[in-house]
Amino acid sequence: MNTDSQYLQSVLHGDIPLTREMGLEVLDWQQHTLRLQLPLAANVNHKSTMFGGSLYCAAVLVGWGWLHLRLRELGIDDGHIVIQEGQISYPLPVTGAAVARCAAPDEKTWERFLTMYQRRGRARLTLETTVSNAGSDEPAVTFSGQYVLHR
Repeated sequence: MNTDSQYLQSVLHGDIPLTREMGLEVLDWQQHTLRLQLPLAANVNHKSTMFGGSLYCAAVLVGWGWLHLRLRELGIDDGHIVIQEGQISYPLPVTGAAVARCAAPDEKTWERFLTMYQRRGRARLTLETTVSNAGSDEPAVTFSGQYVLHR
């Protein structure tokens, strides 16, 4: 686990205690892609698959974590990140450990977000995240979340 991953896991476990109880771990932060992992045992439902609420949390948190780390890289630490809205779909069950993933939005969208924040002290960014069964690239969950950064 690299320094950024350790830092983010410390922030998540310290500021959002639920992440500790869920067993959430930061897998890696590479080339502006964040991956988190969630074990089945702490998040199992009555069907022996992963609880939908845990999957929702993972989908939201990987976007939140992505934005937090990206802003930190740029030295922007004067804002608060909140999820404003989200849409989720669960096309497949998660039958073991889950891996949540968030990659960078397109560069034009990112630049527009930063410019808006610098001008107004508030900006919105939509991030697309997925959650898959560990060892698979096929999304078991797709999520589109609108995050707000404000001073």
